[in-house]
Amino acid sequence: MPIGTEPIDTEPLPSEPLGGGPAGRPVSGGSVSGGSVSGGSANSASAERESANDQPVSGQPAARQSFTARQSFTARLWASTEGIYQAILRHPFLTGLTDASLPRSAFGHFIVQDTYYLRDYARALAVCAARAPTEADVRALATDAAEAVAAEQAMHADLRQALAESGLDADLLAVADARAVAAGDPVGPTTRAYTSYLLATAYGGSFLEGLAAVLPCYWIYARVGAELLAASSPDPLYARWIAAYGDPAFQAVADRVIALTDRVGAAASPGERERASAHFLATARYEWMFWDAAWRHETWPV
Repeated sequence: MPIGTEPIDTEPLPSEPLGGGPAGRPVSGGSVSGGSVSGGSANSASAERESANDQPVSGQPAARQSFTARQSFTARLWASTEGIYQAILRHPFLTGLTDASLPRSAFGHFIVQDTYYLRDYARALAVCAARAPTEADVRALATDAAEAVAAEQAMHADLRQALAESGLDADLLAVADARAVAAGDPVGPTTRAYTSYLLATAYGGSFLEGLAAVLPCYWIYARVGAELLAASSPDPLYARWIAAYGDPAFQAVADRVIALTDRVGAAASPGERERASAHFLATARYEWMFWDAAWRHETWPV
């Protein structure tokens, strides 16, 4: 679910934020059609974060200062979902992309449902933008919301072109969409549940809660993109889809939202951080479920 392409200077995402993990999103490569996995030293990145976190936070109670000194908020968020992330990497949908065993019908189901997802994800981002603490944050999140809609349109145009170039059925997406409509609701159960959760959290929770709910789409896709890009795919269509996540601009967007989450999280109360953590965990699970729904060609059971 790629969103946003405007690079913004920010602290780079560590290649191994929790130690021993897979490499982070590639930060070089130059074009949508390719890239290489690269990154700085994990120890160096960790030291920089510790140095920043050791600085007292002006105007914050001692308890909040000790929280930031121990570990960044987003490091704790990622630690809570490491098992989910590993399950995502092992899912047959993703392994099927890299070894070209993924059925075209499952890929078509994913693209159709991603269209519906991105429309509501953009709305959730717009709500977050309206509640952002600074003008720069408002502008950045509002841009992401607009880019989510633009990405949907560009993605479909690009994939249709790729299908035509490969001699495959250019109406694959229309067929998958027709199946969903025939099932009684074009928006699948998991898509509906995921987007409803995002919108409810963005509208009903605090800014940090809404931000934590939308963050897995940024962060997990950035990490997954690096993993898939390293392997690519012998299938030209799947290789093209994978390469889209090699764009350094996407990593820059993810880095910026992670940094914003740390900044807002450091100033939040323990209770607010706990609620935000629960939302991050829930939507990380929805990310796994979204790929699984496409793999199963999920439709409404009744």
